[in-house]
Amino acid sequence: MELKSVRGIGPKTITLLNKLNIYSIEDLIRYYPYRYNVYSPRNIQELGDLEIGVITGMVESLPKVAYIRRNFTKLSFKMVSSNTSFNVVIYNRLFLKNNILVGKNISVIGKYDRLKNTLTANDIKLYPIYKTEVEPVYHVISGLRISNIRKLIDNALSLNVTFPIIIPDYISTKYELLDTKRAINEIHHPTNTNLLKQAKLRLKYEELFEFMFKVNLMKFKNQVFDNYLVKEVKKDDYEQLITKLPFELTNDQKKALEDIINDFKAPKRLNRLILGDVGSGKTIVSFIAAIMNINLGYQSAILAPTEVLAKQHYINFKKTFPDVEVSLLTGSTLKKEKNSIKEQLKSGKISLIIGTHALLEEDIEFSNLGLVITDEQHRFGVNQRKALVNKGNAVDVIYMSATPIPRTYALTIYGDMDISIIREKPAGRKEIATKLYKEDQIKEVANILESELVHGHQAYVIAPLISEDEESELNDIAHIESILKSNLKGNYEIAILHGKMKSEEKERVMNNFKEGKVQLLISTTVIEVGVDVANATMMIIFNAERFGLATLHQLRGRVGRNSYESKCLLISNKDTERLKVLEESNDGFYISEKDFELRGSGDLFGIRQSGDMVFKIADLHSDYRILLQCQKDSEEFIVANIENNFRDYPYYESILQGLMENE
Repeated sequence: MELKSVRGIGPKTITLLNKLNIYSIEDLIRYYPYRYNVYSPRNIQELGDLEIGVITGMVESLPKVAYIRRNFTKLSFKMVSSNTSFNVVIYNRLFLKNNILVGKNISVIGKYDRLKNTLTANDIKLYPIYKTEVEPVYHVISGLRISNIRKLIDNALSLNVTFPIIIPDYISTKYELLDTKRAINEIHHPTNTNLLKQAKLRLKYEELFEFMFKVNLMKFKNQVFDNYLVKEVKKDDYEQLITKLPFELTNDQKKALEDIINDFKAPKRLNRLILGDVGSGKTIVSFIAAIMNINLGYQSAILAPTEVLAKQHYINFKKTFPDVEVSLLTGSTLKKEKNSIKEQLKSGKISLIIGTHALLEEDIEFSNLGLVITDEQHRFGVNQRKALVNKGNAVDVIYMSATPIPRTYALTIYGDMDISIIREKPAGRKEIATKLYKEDQIKEVANILESELVHGHQAYVIAPLISEDEESELNDIAHIESILKSNLKGNYEIAILHGKMKSEEKERVMNNFKEGKVQLLISTTVIEVGVDVANATMMIIFNAERFGLATLHQLRGRVGRNSYESKCLLISNKDTERLKVLEESNDGFYISEKDFELRGSGDLFGIRQSGDMVFKIADLHSDYRILLQCQKDSEEFIVANIENNFRDYPYYESILQGLMENE
């Protein structure tokens, strides 16, 4: 049914409703209140001085209007309640004047001043409230009042709209959930706070169950129904591999490798995310997985988002495993060498290739690709990731992400993957001392910076802007360079890096920094991921309030990649309470939880757009427990019904058909 079927909705109202993302009757009915006002009438004689309360009584005098100044009016009248006569004052409600009539029973909500015997109202209800009432409040736009929204929703509900069965009956019975129709009526017309709570639970569970069903269905499809190869990893081969390492693996790294080995052996396709904090040692886990795959007779490919990171992986791999052949393919690989690599990949002579987007090109063919490892997987589009996986048959996939995120968020955006979390840091890694400074403390900051530079160490400085913006008070690269030069006593080689530079130029700057030719690198956040310069011991971030906590933690993770004492200095005059979280902790998972609390589930960490997870009533943070239960319940529901394609559940049968049609 279309919106125009609802009484009171014409073309103009449809346009306004569309601005609220309401395009159908179901959208209108499921346009839920964002909060509720609870009105409980009080006896004015029992109301404390300056206490806010709801008073019901009778109007004793006609209202008087006072014009205090332009666009600011005062309405005042007398009222009697519980044998007490008192004055009522309300501001900027001139439109109420003609409805406040002597002898009429109304309710006023506001603060009562006993000395002045005056109640200053923030709202007036033109009807009496005799018992506790719960009033829904909706988001509105110009041209639509809350009262208009309420009336339109009531008119839509009167059409007896039928609702699909989203929660299987056995689950509704198990949790004693209200039925959908009653829950929706209750959410718009609360009977009492207890029933309202039950209504919210039903509707939140519906949203989260359907969402987790879709996520888990993708997981089942990717892992169980796709082609897969069972790979029998021999325990002796694995143990021999890790004993050759020049360091001891952490328990978390060993657990991640155990997960991968079990995936290799299982009758499903490996589809695992290794989620770890900066410097937690995810990369070595992926290297070992790549070698295990090679030892089983398959080729391995490691895909990196930048040339700098690809080269870094290549160098680190050769250093750690000098006996294993590895090749590098990037955009700057010379044509002759590139052609040779193509031939060797196709013939199977190359067992391990590390590269950038160059690996995705159509003419890159593999002899027997068995494992694809994607680093910083959120930097690649879905189709790009598929392009490499599709170059083999039943290819296993490992993703790596250095962005620690709360478990709640991981369940949603990565719910179609298995997840291994690496929290432990390798032995020898020291905590990065983080301190907050005001902009007028720049001399102190410069002195601390100089103490690092004079000892031969290097530093990063992060700028929020590339160039000066007249409308912004933020520091740009040139301004920061000028400030530092004027406050540093010695002469140091300074380089600039930002996203608008050509890739060759960026490459040259980064190589100079890595080789120690540059002591101070002033950059935008392009260095956030993947850069590994062991000699860098200081990170300075200007206008730190402009960045999320997770981003700041990622930037901080560019230093401390050695056994030296490292520091991170945050410069900001604003939002300092939030930034103190970074002074408190170096734990990326703790920080991500705090970021999640402060910023919600929108475009948090820049991983996926918030449009992927727009809920009408559920909230990922506050409804975490419901989400976990929906994760478990939806998995069980899929296992029980996947074989018969959900024929007993038409709603989910149609979702499955839609998924198949979109393949």
